[in-house]
Amino acid sequence: MTVNISDELNKNLLELGPDATVVVDGQGTIIFANAQVAQTFGYLPTELVGGTVDRLLPERFHGVHSQHRAQFALQPRPRAMGEGLTLFGRHKDGHEFPVEISLSPVQSNEGPLVVAAVRDATLRRDTEQVLVEANRAKSRLLAAASHDLRQPVQTLTLLNQTALRHAGPNAKLSDILRQQQRALDTISQLLASVLDVSKLDSGALQPAVVDCAIGDVFDRLRSDFEPHADEKGIGLVVEPTAEAGRTDPELLRRMLGNLLANAIRYTARGRVHVTCQGAGGDLTITVRDTGMGIPSHELDKIFEEFYQVDRGSQRPEGLGLGLSIVTRLAKLLGHEIDVESVVGQGTAFTVTLPRVALAAMLARSNGARLAAPARGKILVVDDETSVAQATSLLLELEGFDVRVASGKDEALERVASMAPDLIISDYHLRGLETGADVVAAVRVRLRSDVPAIFVTGDTSKIANAKLSNTILLSKPTKVDELLGAIERHIRRPDAAQSY
Repeated sequence: MTVNISDELNKNLLELGPDATVVVDGQGTIIFANAQVAQTFGYLPTELVGGTVDRLLPERFHGVHSQHRAQFALQPRPRAMGEGLTLFGRHKDGHEFPVEISLSPVQSNEGPLVVAAVRDATLRRDTEQVLVEANRAKSRLLAAASHDLRQPVQTLTLLNQTALRHAGPNAKLSDILRQQQRALDTISQLLASVLDVSKLDSGALQPAVVDCAIGDVFDRLRSDFEPHADEKGIGLVVEPTAEAGRTDPELLRRMLGNLLANAIRYTARGRVHVTCQGAGGDLTITVRDTGMGIPSHELDKIFEEFYQVDRGSQRPEGLGLGLSIVTRLAKLLGHEIDVESVVGQGTAFTVTLPRVALAAMLARSNGARLAAPARGKILVVDDETSVAQATSLLLELEGFDVRVASGKDEALERVASMAPDLIISDYHLRGLETGADVVAAVRVRLRSDVPAIFVTGDTSKIANAKLSNTILLSKPTKVDELLGAIERHIRRPDAAQSY
């Protein structure tokens, strides 16, 4: 179809459009401009007609624009100009501004033409930037609030579990403490979910991918979740494995932990079964339950934030963030996540990751563990007095000799009269000081590679610590988890040594 641009009707249609519109011929000459160009570019239409379209572009784009015009002429079709690129226009006064341009080829009596509708994108871009900054601020606020709230929860958890370990035959007191621990666990899970989402939103969560023994991850999962399964009266089987994979072990543990928490929560009877199988270059970790199952029409929705499966009369638990965190962590790590479910029979989630040959290393690691709890001298470093006191009380009741410091200077004072077998330190201390600074200084002072455990509410910034002979635990830390980490680090029997 041939269009006559000079036709009054066509001119009126171009004039009535909301955007600045120019019609350009094959040589890049403007043959028509509507009234909106004055508002967008500052030129009257009569100033543009007969001139080159390059006048509306920053000078640095003139050369490449002629090439793009030639390419468009070879394959003319309606489309956005520079798809995926940030485009700029040039105002009559010389300032540049972001634009969005739609191109439409037309065949006219004057030959092939292009109608270009230009929209000033400044307001939209500014609004997008404001929204991005607001989202970042929200993420920083949530991260800070979640981190600060973890400190008192850590103190309460340590004190509560210490009391539970020493409650003796008082069944009523033990029951109260267990109920209190369930409430603390729920708070911990909610804080962890909010913190994970805020770090994922802000891009602060960067994986530290290594070759790791999956058995070590499974051991922590077994320790963390067996009490919950026992309390609910269902079985939890975490199969031993000699497989190893390439992943971030802490992030993998959090992924699997979310899957396990859901499986135990929604399994009324039967068991939850965790396995790891290797095939070729892949590892497949499966979390399978005998719960109520998920309807097929909901399987595509369960990974959305805040989505919770309809459980009938059963009251929803949590925020509905667990599975969305799982899929976002899987994407961050480059792992695949799949789900199969049959209503009334159960659900199986699988995580697939790269397989590596570290079975021999895992066997050595497992063989080195001692069944008997170790005892020794421990330096506790934490700038939160309540956390330091709770940790010290727990360890002293377990038979350890404990010294406490709030930072590097106090730590160096303590080791002047005591060479610790282990350092347990919060990672983020006052000011810019970190637990890594403390451990490094103590090792230099003692000329010894003293083992260390870092306990922190934010694991995302520790990947660059690069300290050997360390274990990382997330707050709030459970007593069994902390004591298990201590046992792995201190491998000699009780010894009476003076300070």
